Amino acid sequence: MTITRVQKLWSTISEKGLDSFLVSQYENYRYLSGFTGTSGYLIISGSRTILATDSRYTEQAKQETQGFEIIQVSGGLSNWLPTLTSDMQCHRLGFEATQLSFAAHQKLCEAIKTKQLNIELIPTTNLVECLRSVKEPEELKFIIKASELTDATFEHVKAILHPGITEREVAWEIESFLRQNGSEGIAFDSIVASGPNSALPHANPTEKAIHPGEAILIDMGGKFHGYCSDFSRTLYLSNDMKPINPQLLAIYNTVLEAQLMAIDKIESGMTAAQADQIARNVIKQAGYGDAFGHGLGHGVGIAIHELPTLSPNSTDLLADSMVFTIEPGIYIAGLGGVRIEDTVILEKGKPKMLTRSAKNSFKL
Repeated sequence: MTITRVQKLWSTISEKGLDSFLVSQYENYRYLSGFTGTSGYLIISGSRTILATDSRYTEQAKQETQGFEIIQVSGGLSNWLPTLTSDMQCHRLGFEATQLSFAAHQKLCEAIKTKQLNIELIPTTNLVECLRSVKEPEELKFIIKASELTDATFEHVKAILHPGITEREVAWEIESFLRQNGSEGIAFDSIVASGPNSALPHANPTEKAIHPGEAILIDMGGKFHGYCSDFSRTLYLSNDMKPINPQLLAIYNTVLEAQLMAIDKIESGMTAAQADQIARNVIKQAGYGDAFGHGLGHGVGIAIHELPTLSPNSTDLLADSMVFTIEPGIYIAGLGGVRIEDTVILEKGKPKMLTRSAKNSFKL
């Protein structure tokens, strides 16, 4: 499977006029090779496909990969890459521009110049990421499992929520339940935000106790065989003495309407910006356009955020077998926020739900 992915990538590399390509981003070299070590590089040319890593990971690389030439290296890229690529008769070496630091690029250029090598470094963006955006059947199975673990965790969390429990205690319940039930861990640091904290889209859990009469925003995801899920719900602890704020209820209904509209109207072939606009129009018409400050969603796979990007300025084109989130939100400082998020796959032109927990009730 991984060799097939390299072959697909090579077609793109050749079209760009490159004779070789350096892969340094973790998710990308894992996707192409299966290697899970945290220090590694792929060097791909027409005749050789090399996985370079240090002494900590060479045996692991041999066990996890097939069809790759494993070499052991030490030091920074400038210590070994220029000589290696020169020996491979590479002259136009593409690299991942968003991954290679300016300092590392400078050192590479200096080493190439000092050794008087005929190598040109060519910046590229999203060559591997575009391949990753369309999921293969095996990848989808892993994401489905991660989504099932997330749904089960949410049901557990709902059952243990009570007045007085802290945001951090809920976050720990999420992580421990995921791990105990087969998740490799958490796909990202869980968000548990209550009351005014829920107005912070990426709030960190605090020691704040959760009280009746306030919104509780939970954003979490599981991980299975390296693949993630992403999911948000906004809850409310009911108490006759603390009725729900009417504005908060109106916000919740607006966000739910926006998400359901997007799920219904998104289609393969539309741009990600058009998809974003479907939900954004609902929120804008309700008078909360300025309170929806992030995009409608993002791709999910080996990374929790990958292509496609569903946002107002995105040029990504949506296609079948893409997995992404649909997550409109409204956030009002001092009051609270609401986000409802599911992971979906485009199948036969329409979104199919991968996370399935109920979202038709704001109260517990």
